[in-house]
Order: sequence, then structure tokens, then C-alpha cells
Amino acid sequence: MNRNNLAELYTNSFRNNWYLPVFSDYGGETFTYGSVAQSINTLMAMFKKAGLKKGDKVAIYGRNSSNWGKIFLACIAYGVIAVPILPDFIPENVHHIVNHSGALFLFAAKPLYENLNPDEMKNLKGTLAIEDFSVLQSKSSELQKLSEEGLKMMQEDVVKKEDFAFHETPREELLILSYTSGSSGFSKGVMIPVRSVFSNVIFAQDHMPLKAGDKLVSFLPMAHVFGLLFEFLFPVTMGCHTTFLNKMPSPQVLIKSFQEVKPHLILSVPLVIEKIYKKRLLPTLQKPVMKVLLAIPGINSLLHKKIKAKLVETFGGRFHEIVIGGAALSAEVEKFFRKIKFPFTIGYGMTECGPLISYAAWNVTQPFSAGKLVDRMEVRIDSDDPYNVVGEIQVKGENNMLGYYKNDEANKNTFTDDGWLRTGDLGIIDKENFIYIKGRSKNMLLGPSGQNIYPEELEAKLSNMPYVQECVIVQRKSKLVAMVYPDKEALKAEGHEENDLENLMAENRKHFNHSVAAYEQLSIIEIVDEEFVKTPKRNIKRFLYT
Repeated sequence: MNRNNLAELYTNSFRNNWYLPVFSDYGGETFTYGSVAQSINTLMAMFKKAGLKKGDKVAIYGRNSSNWGKIFLACIAYGVIAVPILPDFIPENVHHIVNHSGALFLFAAKPLYENLNPDEMKNLKGTLAIEDFSVLQSKSSELQKLSEEGLKMMQEDVVKKEDFAFHETPREELLILSYTSGSSGFSKGVMIPVRSVFSNVIFAQDHMPLKAGDKLVSFLPMAHVFGLLFEFLFPVTMGCHTTFLNKMPSPQVLIKSFQEVKPHLILSVPLVIEKIYKKRLLPTLQKPVMKVLLAIPGINSLLHKKIKAKLVETFGGRFHEIVIGGAALSAEVEKFFRKIKFPFTIGYGMTECGPLISYAAWNVTQPFSAGKLVDRMEVRIDSDDPYNVVGEIQVKGENNMLGYYKNDEANKNTFTDDGWLRTGDLGIIDKENFIYIKGRSKNMLLGPSGQNIYPEELEAKLSNMPYVQECVIVQRKSKLVAMVYPDKEALKAEGHEENDLENLMAENRKHFNHSVAAYEQLSIIEIVDEEFVKTPKRNIKRFLYT
């Protein structure tokens, strides 16, 4: 396979897999590589007639779908810069991103567009619906004609596979302008170049076993680089078939889709895995008879095999591995999964690296690590002893972004004087460059004698205690306080009243404090009435509570 540049990867994949399915909308239509090529060709013709030049920007605002994928690939093929916008962003954020990016066209899902105010996005030449490419708003009557012509072309024109091609864009050119929504609440435009996407895709081709015809389920938001790269952009280069879930997936919906599609590779965030563990496995594991049986050598290994087989079947039964990223996985869940030899691994990355920093396959990774530094990056720990003393993780290499768009101050704070990217994460490495993450530098707390306290690690421990749905640990007057949103469903299922919560949480605090160092002990657990506010990636916006 020729792998000289990004355009070649896509051109070859489309030509080689012309008659294979590439996209399906869950419960809806399926499209072949050839039919998607036709749509891409038509969209490129529309871009040209609309006067778009290479380097102009096109925003995409909607949930995962086949049409979302067609639009994004058309942007890559033509040479315009894609500006994906998370569907969870509020209208004010969308207006800001469209204006700040300088996008000339917007593709929006109809229900989401209804909440926007076109008058707040004055530089747009027009807005088209993701669902059917119809015109939602235009400054010119020409766009309506263009849309109608485009739909006719998709239905009538036939592109030959030997004529279909992606246009090559230089390695250092901007390809994706990705606006993050971090825990600080500020949205920055990350400039991801062609080189970063190409590097990430090549690494995935070399290390994640997929082949033409293999299937995936896309449920992570494609406007976030984790899902964008590994559920969409990489599989397309391999001739794979991706099924898109076009709504916020509950564990029940996800499990149903996994069992129907039977994916060969699964990408997930810890929240989904932890919920499945807590709701499906933990109640069985905590039964007295099960605890006794698991303590008997021989019988426990047999039970572990049965539990693993049931869990593998839950996820469809034929996946190579589950790759978990985006946040820390609970130590309790990781420990149990490793005990039963469940095929999962934990990777580490960030939008600014498009996203990969470290990864290792499930059967070679190190326990409680975030994988091994990928072979196109360098890493250093900002400490006197990177193997033992925690410091900021800093990286440099092919995957790094160009910088933040129109944000010189953020660029100064993010890059060191000698060109390393500050991740803002704290950790250590080992001699084989496996990375062990301890927390975010801005979240780290100091104990009474100057000890470093990593609240994310403590929260992961507390979250796995009874009746805790989610929690945030903060410091008040040098004391650690846990705010807990209770699992009311579990409370009711086990016959408790809400007024029992205070005593139940006091019991949790007692067990928690027995399992941590003295300086990590909780002074109190406060019960909160509402779920914590989260980013679209499902990370709690800590700054609202500290």
C-alpha cells in the first residue's frame, strides 16, 4: 500500500473498496465507498461554484451521521479547512466559533440550527442542512440554485473510480480547526495540520488491527478528535464500515448497537465502561455467595472466564480490543478487568496532538499506565527524576498542533521556549516510555505538609463506592471535601429512602478514609441535588465547583 501522503491514503482506499459499504446510519441507510465518492465529488463541485478557495473554512454543526462524514471528507478532498462544532455547544458558543474561525459556510443539523441566530453570524455566505443539503440561510439566491443542482448531480451523475481523487494539501497546511471545550470553560481553536492527521492515521494502521470490511460503531462525537480520528478517519483508510449513532448514547442503546453490529474495534471513554461495570457486573460480584466462590482457587479462575465471556458478548463478541481514552479509568475497574484478562487498553492524548500521545495494545501494555509513547513523538517530564518524581508531561513531534488560532497569549503559555508542548498533565514515565498520569497540574492540591494530592485519583476511588453516581473533591480551609451526586436509582432498587443517604455516605467516608493516606482523607461528604455540569467530552467542569 502506498502511504506517501494523506490524499493518497483516501484516494487508494476509495478506489480499492468501491463496492464495499463505508457508512451506515444506525437504523437507516447504508452507503458504499462509490456512492460516498459521488457525494464528495458533488460537494466539491458546489464548493467551487460557490467561490470557495483552498484554505477557506467550512463549519459543521451536528451529531454523527453519514452526511456529516461526507461533508468532512469533501473538505479534505477539496482543500478547505473543516471547523467541526460539538452538537452540545450552546448557541452563543456556536456563534463565537463561526465568527472567530471566519467560516464562510455552515452545514448544520436542522433541529440545532433552529436555536441559532443568523444575525449573529454576519460573515456566513450561507447555511446548508446536513440532513439533505437544502438551504437554511443564504445571502444570495445563487446558493439555492447550487443546492438544487448538487442534489441532482448526486442522483444522476456517475463518477468513475479511476477518476476519483483527493487533492493533496502540503503537510504543514492547516486541515482541521478544532474548538475544544475544556474544564476551564474557555474555547480555543486548535490548529491541526495535515501532518498531524497523517501521522495519527499511519500509527493506527500500523498498530490497530483492522482490515477492509471490518465494522465499527461511531458514538463518540466526531467533532472531538478522539472519535474523529479513530472511529472515522482511520477506518475509512482501511476500507472499513462505520455505523453512526446519531444521538447521545445511553449504555443500553450502546450495548444494543454493539450486539447488532458486532464491531471489530471499540473506542470508548471511561464513563461508559464504568457504568457498564457498575450496573452489570458489580451487583453480581458483591453477592455473598459470589464473594466466597471468588476466594476459592480454581473456582475463581473458572468464574473469571465466565464473567469475561459474558462481558465480551455484551460488546458484540468479535472485537480485537477496547481502547479507552479521554479521562482516567477507575483503578478498581482496571484492576478487575486485568484480573479476568479482558481485552482493553488505555491510551492518552489531547486535541493539541490530534490526538495521540501514547498507546499500547491490550496484551503488551503496562498495568495502570496510559500506554507507551507513540513512535513519532518525544516526551519529557518536567521533574528532577522523571521515573519517580511527578512533573508536567511535555511532548514534541509529528502529532503536535500548529498552535491556537488567533491566540498568541495561549500559544506563549502552551509552548516552552525550546518548542515543547505543555500538556498540563502530571505524571511519570518508565524506562520503556510508558506514561503514568497522576492528574491535571491545575487541579493538583497541596496537603498540610506540602504533599501533592491528585483529586482525580481520589474521585475515581469514591465513585465506585455504593450510591455514588459522580463526585468532585475540593479543598476548603486545608480540608478535603467531597461533593457527591447520589445514585438514586440504586438507592431505590435496594429499598433505601433518600433520608438514609447521610448515614450511607458517612459509611462510605469511613471506608474511603481507611484506604487512603492521612493527608488524603475526607473531612466530610456533601450531597448535591443536581448532576455536575460537564463538557461535551463528559468531563466535569471543575472550575465551577472549586
